[in-house]
Amino acid sequence: MAERTPWSLAGRLRNLFGGGGSTADAPAEAPADTSPDAPAPTTTLAPPPAPVPVPLKRVIDEDTWDELEAALISADFGPRITEETIEDLKAKVDRFRTTDPRDLQRMLRESIEERLAKFDPTLRLTERPAVVLVVGVNGVGKTTTIGKFANFVRNYGRSVVIGAADTFRAAAVEQLATWAERAGAEIVRPQHQGQDPASVAFQTVEHAKRNGIEIVIIDTAGRLHTKSGLMDEMSKIKRVIEKQAPIAEVLLVLDATTGQNGLLQAEAFLETAGVTGLVLTKLDGSAKGGFVLAVQERTGLPVKLIGQGERIGDLTGFTPHVFAQNLVGV
Repeated sequence: MAERTPWSLAGRLRNLFGGGGSTADAPAEAPADTSPDAPAPTTTLAPPPAPVPVPLKRVIDEDTWDELEAALISADFGPRITEETIEDLKAKVDRFRTTDPRDLQRMLRESIEERLAKFDPTLRLTERPAVVLVVGVNGVGKTTTIGKFANFVRNYGRSVVIGAADTFRAAAVEQLATWAERAGAEIVRPQHQGQDPASVAFQTVEHAKRNGIEIVIIDTAGRLHTKSGLMDEMSKIKRVIEKQAPIAEVLLVLDATTGQNGLLQAEAFLETAGVTGLVLTKLDGSAKGGFVLAVQERTGLPVKLIGQGERIGDLTGFTPHVFAQNLVGV
């Protein structure tokens, strides 16, 4: 049996619009300043599979709009953003009096980029030490994301220590230690299972200050039974850390494949943790690329990092114009 080609928004749009630009043919982006103290680096998506050749579609008609709407919904843009995007594009098509579907494809890219660019993806890591809390429900890839983030920062010459403050799951501590070793980062473990998470966080920041380590990444509990319990724990962790150093970022990890359901599961963190930015994991192609736009607009928070694979280097910063270009395929 032939292997099934993965669905991608870019591939579907190229079929719909009859070709258009390809990211493979586009000129290379100039290298960006991607140090941890600078705006986040260029974001790429896994190259979409080559679409089945179809005849060039020469006009924009009702079928075009129906197929475009279906494509955006399939890519997890959500009904509201899809409707607003279609209305915006119809107005632009009328204004510019174009009937060329390739113009529509370029307008779609520009529309998506414009909406994404309303949010600043810059990581704020200028303090020394810069303390980053990482939060999220169990199962979204939080532990692996911390390891990849440590590697991401280490690649720019920064020293890193990880605090294993999810103290009630021994397996999580061991997994985090494995990722820390792979990333070349130090780790502060709980002295015993169930140790107060705030004390581990305190010891981690203390270790960083004593040894001149630049970046501190603190893992936190993935699930507590009540919202008040989560609020109490986060407040305590923040309080003990801020006695030694300001908190630079609170990053919420979300699984892009779970879409809106994953966002609902994370509501308690959004309401209690003081989240400053989002990390989307498992965004290996453009099948769920619309969730990036939907999640920013729903939470009012910027996507700062995206994970696109299982390897330690598969975490990148988020750049709206490159993401939109790869998502749409032009």
